[in-house]
Amino acid sequence: MGNRELFSKTSSDPPVRGFLHRPESPSGNSLILAHGAGGNAQMALLVALAEAFAGAGFAVLRCDLPFRQQRPHGPPRPGDAARDRAGLRHALTTMRELFPGRLFLGGQSYGGRQASMLVAEEKQLADGLLLLSYPLHAPSRPEQPRTQHLPKIEVPVIFVHGTRDPFGSIEEIEAARKLIPAKTLLLRVERAGHDLGFKAKSKPEQLPLVVLEKARQFFV
Repeated sequence: MGNRELFSKTSSDPPVRGFLHRPESPSGNSLILAHGAGGNAQMALLVALAEAFAGAGFAVLRCDLPFRQQRPHGPPRPGDAARDRAGLRHALTTMRELFPGRLFLGGQSYGGRQASMLVAEEKQLADGLLLLSYPLHAPSRPEQPRTQHLPKIEVPVIFVHGTRDPFGSIEEIEAARKLIPAKTLLLRVERAGHDLGFKAKSKPEQLPLVVLEKARQFFV
């Protein structure tokens, strides 16, 4: 499983803060995971994924986005997005300094959206994207899809999406995938909503292992 430690790098603005999982047997790969609008780096889904990937040799950083560093509760404000992407950029730079191998960037919902926008803007930052419950549109606004940046993504992308996610149907995610010129993969999570089944005390033990296996096959 490796070692988990509180991580902080305050020399950058915004700073990088979160939890770093150091694998016992490093594979040379690393992964950054960002949380959703209502969560933080200690979300059960992110913890489970980090432990699964670290067990397979990945160094994993679960980071608190800058908006969450400033406010322990509540969603991001409209003006937070650019600074949150800057925080992810600094996290990527930090992980590249610590672990010189391949580096992947992922996130749940809002965190995944900001990750995808950052990689669309700056194409060399990451070697692939892991998008968990990508928020394709607001639940009541399917006519306003958040897809404008997808054609600019040039790295492989894995979507992990529940079949009952109100932020985007499987069919809508399939259509969005086609906008990305790089190779993509959709992992359907049956009967799961936006939380991918991680709610209250429910923690689907197999999902992180399935995601890990798909990632190892896909990011080759």
